[in-house]
Amino acid sequence: MDLADKIRVIEDFPSPGISFKDITTLLNDPEAFRFTIDQLVVFGKAVGANVVVGPEARGFAVGAPVAYALGVGFVPVRKPGKLPSRTLAMEYDLEYGHDRIEIHEDALTTESRVLIVDDLLATGGTVGAVAKLVEQSGATIAGMGFIIELSGLAGRQKVANYNVLSLITYD
Repeated sequence: MDLADKIRVIEDFPSPGISFKDITTLLNDPEAFRFTIDQLVVFGKAVGANVVVGPEARGFAVGAPVAYALGVGFVPVRKPGKLPSRTLAMEYDLEYGHDRIEIHEDALTTESRVLIVDDLLATGGTVGAVAKLVEQSGATIAGMGFIIELSGLAGRQKVANYNVLSLITYD
């Protein structure tokens, strides 16, 4: 299946010059959504993942069904103040500013082989911060899976030390 056909591209959103890749059309197509999750599950099995981690919010929409299909747990990575227990936190740079993410400090162990799943690999800022949190917790990153990779933004270079799968690549 050509998943790129299932992605809606919106020019000049959210600002002029940006070509936004909208996955909501893929998520709304049962066959395409199932195919996407199945491909990420195959990858998760191949890398021996025993837990899936997904950053807020689209990482939840993709990561939770991958975890379910793998028969493993799902760990959410959230914005500050959204998790009720003690957390580990990581600040990271965005194109224009900074952001911060958190994970429960007891969510992962040294036995955890983590598959990080998200919708998009762009600059690598978010997934790089997630990877640091996972490693800070003592877990091992088994792989990273994305629906879309924007290769022109060089995010893959920031995660070059990891096993990465992108289902669709845009230049």
